[in-house]
Amino acid sequence: MQENFSLKAYNTFGVDAKARYFAAVNSVEELIKTLKFSNAQELPHLFLGGGSNILFTEDFQGLAIQLDLKGISEEFSNENQVLVTAQAGENWHEFVLFCLNKNYGGLENLSLIPGNVGTSPMQNIGAYGTEIKDVFVSCKVLNLETLKVETFDLEKCRFGYRDSIFKQEGKGKFVILEVTFKLTRENHVIKTEYGAIKTELENLGIEKPTIQDISKAVINIRQSKLPNPKVLGNAGSFFKNPTVPLAQFEDLKLKFENIQGYPNGNFVKVPAGWLIEQCGWKGKQIGNVASHKLQSLVIINATGHATGKEIFDFSTMIIESVKEKFGIELEREVNII
Repeated sequence: MQENFSLKAYNTFGVDAKARYFAAVNSVEELIKTLKFSNAQELPHLFLGGGSNILFTEDFQGLAIQLDLKGISEEFSNENQVLVTAQAGENWHEFVLFCLNKNYGGLENLSLIPGNVGTSPMQNIGAYGTEIKDVFVSCKVLNLETLKVETFDLEKCRFGYRDSIFKQEGKGKFVILEVTFKLTRENHVIKTEYGAIKTELENLGIEKPTIQDISKAVINIRQSKLPNPKVLGNAGSFFKNPTVPLAQFEDLKLKFENIQGYPNGNFVKVPAGWLIEQCGWKGKQIGNVASHKLQSLVIINATGHATGKEIFDFSTMIIESVKEKFGIELEREVNII
């Protein structure tokens, strides 16, 4: 247990916030012991994964807990399926690479997403036509009230677009300990329809892609437009892509002929990056904070000295300008502390 601990290395924005107390735990037993301490001291607690989806706007006056639970196990269901369970502290991309090296399919489109395995179900992470819910089986969680381990299946997690029970009524009530995925061993489903995957495969001269080829294409695309948080502090996509009613989208199309959208029944998903760019934010910098020059959906700690409040205020200005121009209110994807 450490006091007055800097969290700068524990959030990918590189914001120098401090925690009153900090502890790293390597087992469920250590976690329960740490939580009993915080409960006895009546301290609020905060769980840290890879720090890739969090913005500290002030110091945390409680106990920050780094989940260092590690380990990966496999169980073969049949000739074409394997259940792979990863502990919460495993790095997400390294876990994806582990699966690809075993030729397990299903996670390749989610390559290079920052963060740890334990946080992946919280917002149902997704990219290039794949979401966690597509391969999710279950997760083990610790009930923070009873300090008992429970199992949540797919239905109980109530996954939505960048959403789950852990961001709704279960927020602050559970911590995820491990996640089990159902992956393919052969007869892999190759997804190339979303984004620039087909174009990148053509650039690589690949006509019949493997799951490893898909991963390589996704990595190339992400690296070409998303800044490395080790170089420029950021949390990846800062905003969710908004979904609007079809009628509203049709009205917008009359006014903005080039507006982009992906229909889904009576609703249309509109790329937040396009909306932000149309409002003139791409590459724009105010003080220590900027919208990235290649991807306006990404807010960066441009100088390395930005405070969380500066970043938050910058995001508020973006939200207000998009709402004024398009009548669409963007929602932050990043958790604000």
